[in-house]
Amino acid sequence: MPDAAASADHLVFDRATPEDWTTVTGWAADEGWNPGLRDAAAFFAQDPDGFLIGRLSREPATAVSVVNYGYGFAFLGFYLVRPELRGRGLGIATWKAGLAHAGRRIVGLDGVPDQQGNYRRSGFELAYNTARFVGIPDLPPPDGTVRIMGAADTADVHDYDSACLPADRPEFLRTWLGNPGHRTIVRIVDGDLAGFGTVRPARDSHRIGPLFADSADTARQLLAALAAQSGGAPVAIDAPLCNESAVRLCEEAGLVPSFETARMYTGPVRSHCQERVFGVTTLELG
Repeated sequence: MPDAAASADHLVFDRATPEDWTTVTGWAADEGWNPGLRDAAAFFAQDPDGFLIGRLSREPATAVSVVNYGYGFAFLGFYLVRPELRGRGLGIATWKAGLAHAGRRIVGLDGVPDQQGNYRRSGFELAYNTARFVGIPDLPPPDGTVRIMGAADTADVHDYDSACLPADRPEFLRTWLGNPGHRTIVRIVDGDLAGFGTVRPARDSHRIGPLFADSADTARQLLAALAAQSGGAPVAIDAPLCNESAVRLCEEAGLVPSFETARMYTGPVRSHCQERVFGVTTLELG
């Protein structure tokens, strides 16, 4: 165990391995974040150098991820310090070490609102708030326009995903869509992709994300189909509060808000179709 008197001066940083991240995912679960069971494969596919672990006496003590998407954008997540080691400056040392990986890129994060002041002091500004809605969706069955994603949908899904985000993420998405246990549903209207969503198993309930759609009706059809894929288990979806249609859909489905996060950026991001985002892919990577 780390020395109880250890400080940031004793912290040694390593690029984390997927095996290290199993430990960090456990910390995230202890914080109530409900991580997906197989998220790490997609996370590391996007940027294997973006995961940092801080050690004291060779034992994991802190973590942060700063995942780079191309040359212009990065996303910060998994900012964690073991509870018994907090209040010693380990967190800020880890934060600075992680941000160094982003270089001059614009950085985004989803953090708890009561930390907004601290994030602002590091150059982040609020874009919008997100609420996690949890429960068993109570919606009419989907119609015949929705189906499981097939290989022929891949290019359209990648294009649709890019239109909804500040950056392209082909490596992440390829693994995310193909992960064992992940189920992706598409809706086709008049021969065109009108939206898609993914449901995946997680620690405490299934997680839905992304849920991207042209309209509230398409999002409703997709949510109903994704809920069916969960086998009647509770689901959790992170809905941007700036999308009133997304909030109404969650309420209509009988889902209950549990906690909020604040999406913040260090500067202007690429124009994207925020109105299509009914559910954020993951709070850890955007």
